[in-house]
Amino acid sequence: MSQFSLLKLKNFGPFFATQFLGAFNDNIYKNTLMLIIAFSASDALELDINLVLNLAAGLFILPFFLFSGIAGQITEKYEKSSLIRKIKLLEIVIMIAAAIGFMFEQYYFLLILLFLMGTQSTFFGPAKYAILPQHLKPEQLVAGNALVEMGTFVAILVATISAGIIMEFDAFLMITSILVIILALLGYLVSRSIPIAMSSAPNLKISYNPFTTTHELIKTTRKNRPIYLAIMAISWFWFLGAAYLTQFPNFSKEILNGDSSLVTLLLAIFTFGIGFGSMLCEKLSKSRVELGIVPIGALGLTVFGIGLFFSIPEKPIEAVSWLVFIKAAGNWSLLLNLAGIGVSGGIFIVPLYAYIQERAPENYRARTIAVINIMNALFMVGSALVGILFLGMMGLSISDFFLVIAIMNIVVCLYVFYQVDEFVLRFVIWILSHTLYRVTHHNLEHIPKDGAAIIVCNHVSFVDALLIAGACPRPIRFVMDHNIFKNPVIGWFFRLVKAIPIAPKYQDELVYNKAFSDISDALKDGQMVCIFPEGKLTKDGKMNEFKGGVETILAQNPVPVIPFALKGLWGSFFSHKDGAAFSTAPKRFWSRVDIISDRPLPPTNLTASNLQLTVHTLLQKNA
Repeated sequence: MSQFSLLKLKNFGPFFATQFLGAFNDNIYKNTLMLIIAFSASDALELDINLVLNLAAGLFILPFFLFSGIAGQITEKYEKSSLIRKIKLLEIVIMIAAAIGFMFEQYYFLLILLFLMGTQSTFFGPAKYAILPQHLKPEQLVAGNALVEMGTFVAILVATISAGIIMEFDAFLMITSILVIILALLGYLVSRSIPIAMSSAPNLKISYNPFTTTHELIKTTRKNRPIYLAIMAISWFWFLGAAYLTQFPNFSKEILNGDSSLVTLLLAIFTFGIGFGSMLCEKLSKSRVELGIVPIGALGLTVFGIGLFFSIPEKPIEAVSWLVFIKAAGNWSLLLNLAGIGVSGGIFIVPLYAYIQERAPENYRARTIAVINIMNALFMVGSALVGILFLGMMGLSISDFFLVIAIMNIVVCLYVFYQVDEFVLRFVIWILSHTLYRVTHHNLEHIPKDGAAIIVCNHVSFVDALLIAGACPRPIRFVMDHNIFKNPVIGWFFRLVKAIPIAPKYQDELVYNKAFSDISDALKDGQMVCIFPEGKLTKDGKMNEFKGGVETILAQNPVPVIPFALKGLWGSFFSHKDGAAFSTAPKRFWSRVDIISDRPLPPTNLTASNLQLTVHTLLQKNA
């Protein structure tokens, strides 16, 4: 089913239209006001125009610092569809006041309203992202986030272009006044069709102190390090995006010798690139929350960023319009690299948003989104300061600045990926499943979303663990033969993902005892553990006898057991067919692999033999 089909659903379509109209209205108001201040209101304002423009940008961002924490709490406590409608009613009131301000040319009053518009957006943000997991199925979450990101950036682009067109009319004040009211009214009317999304924390006591609330939210979120670093990664992209967008006007004028139409072209290509990259996530992730494509997006941001630097013409044509620019063959490389940055950005952030929505505790999800808004605003301000540092104080050219931030990106992303093992794990799995194998999943919906559990599976190849990890939406601690950690090809990887080494008791009693201790600790912590009860890879393609270690684990930790079966890996480069694994060159690419699961079994009276029979039955049923 196409991801655009979500737009037809009652639990998504009205919400999408509401957020699109809201983003469109925000940017129509903001951009038109900025243009009016820059070109028409210089005589009416006593302050320096550049100061007023920076003040306007700051007034819109300031509420995200002040009120995001409060907004997250309110979203958590109250039913979300009703909250969205109240926010849209507030938008109507603000826009009516804005229309009066435009008609009477009260620019300082309009600046105050810009602050209120930012406040309205601040309160809408947590509701916007927190409502998606409640209205969409897990397999729809990536597509939903992709559409939201695409819609937001398209709305920003269309609004930016529209603001410039509006300014060409003599009656631009009246046109703006009417337009913002109409958009606000439409947004409210559409929002009335958003289905109910119940409160996730109805008993939450709200703190209205913006400073203590913000501090506590960030402090609490940092305790969940993977989510916190995912937030940092999202905010880092907003840092990059702000750096590029801020410099486009001067880049076009000073480096490319272009006019204002070229600025619009660069903005359009960058924005549509993000939209296309966002939509591409659905295909790359196969409708799953797939962190494996995040490193691909990160790599693209650096590769295309460096490519942009080297594609900048040394001697551009004078007074270039957008049409003249694209007709010059040498400039296509620059445009393609800029589009690549946008596409990579979309691939980078959509899985991160979906990951946070999926992994954040339901009763803390909106507050987690609030932290994203706080950090995004902080990083955007940081982007401006870094721009001042490199371009002003250090005297770099805009071209050099683009190269610097491209290099900075790979450093930041490598740090994040090193800190969160799951990024690396998912990336390796994604590469593997898109080169050697075509993986099909069966009945994986039976995997519990939380709580301790044991996966038992047949053991065919050295990549069994990787493929199972890629199939499961939750992190897994794998119990692996201690000898595999000595393998220079994959040993480092299993150490990185905190696999648990085990050895036969007669070989190394210390390793044996520590393995059971580590398994017990992981299960007590509510983690999922996967074991291969055969204890070794099959040498003939048939299952070996399940050993009694699983019974020992269940005696100490009576948790549900999930049977798994792997098909299609026998004969691969990583199996023992025709000799030891890795001893022959890969002969098969894109071979089909089936990962089959069944309902969790209660731990009572489970034995190694009946678990072996269960796994064998799964293989036969799907023969």
